[in-house]
Amino acid sequence: MTEHPTTPAGKPTSYSRVTLSRIMTAVDVNLYGTVHGGVLMKFVDDVAGAAAARHSGGTAVTASIDEIVFSEPVRVGDLVHAHAQVNWTGNTSMEVGVKVIAERWDSAEDEPVRVATAYLVFVGVDVGGAPRMVRPVLRETAEDERRYKEAEIRRAHRLAKRRAIQAHRAS
Repeated sequence: MTEHPTTPAGKPTSYSRVTLSRIMTAVDVNLYGTVHGGVLMKFVDDVAGAAAARHSGGTAVTASIDEIVFSEPVRVGDLVHAHAQVNWTGNTSMEVGVKVIAERWDSAEDEPVRVATAYLVFVGVDVGGAPRMVRPVLRETAEDERRYKEAEIRRAHRLAKRRAIQAHRAS
């Protein structure tokens, strides 16, 4: 008799939420005197990976970065917070949304500034590195529902793009 894996019990979006914070230093700077985009990309991947692992209950690896938008520069001394949560889940994959904000070191009383947003796709993997089932994400709020539906749109675009490229290469 063949055993089929069962889908694990779902977890609410709030279960996956993770925040990482750090102060940006001189080692993070690019030639223009602001924080290097690659430093922020690693920070985004770190927080997204933590959210994906928490939600899936085990190892999850980055499959793709759908989008990352840098909206404001980050400077040395800024206290930067990256907030992540799982927006959508499939059988083995999940989309994690990340919002990055900065508290400016020289204007600490001002509101934090959104400096970047990103969407990443992670795949849950077992100890051998093979994809494994991930638990469904349970939406709790209207905002969670909006994020879930927008993640489905991004997924449809990814798949359509992949099919179009494969068709072009086959022709």
